[in-house]
Amino acid sequence: MIVSLSSSAVRGIEGYIVRVEVDASNGLPCCSIVGLPDPAVREATERVRSAIKNSGYDFPPRRITVNLAPANTRKEGSGFDLPIALGILAASGQVALGETVRDYLLLGELSLDGRVMAVRGVLPCAVAARDKAEKATRG
Repeated sequence: MIVSLSSSAVRGIEGYIVRVEVDASNGLPCCSIVGLPDPAVREATERVRSAIKNSGYDFPPRRITVNLAPANTRKEGSGFDLPIALGILAASGQVALGETVRDYLLLGELSLDGRVMAVRGVLPCAVAARDKAEKATRG
């Protein structure tokens, strides 16, 4: 099952929307993050694994692929932890995400116990989300 969530990142002083796509399928258990992730984003796998386990859920023993789109733009920071974790839980059938989740932009670093931590650059990300919402309502 493929789950798609919206997140955001900052390039310079501008925010831009990042689509976080998660696929959990049969195969050798592993988790890969693609879409030009920097080391902090690649490390999300371990933070997310611990956060999911310590929040009372199971990290699925499946082949998990996380795509951060657009794939041609470098993704930096730990703000993708929250959408990756929610995507993994939804793709593995442990939580149900309603249709309204498409209306939200998800940002947040996860601590190993599952708490959501603050991230830098939220204001430009919020402006990018507002611009996306305005564009969607115009046509």
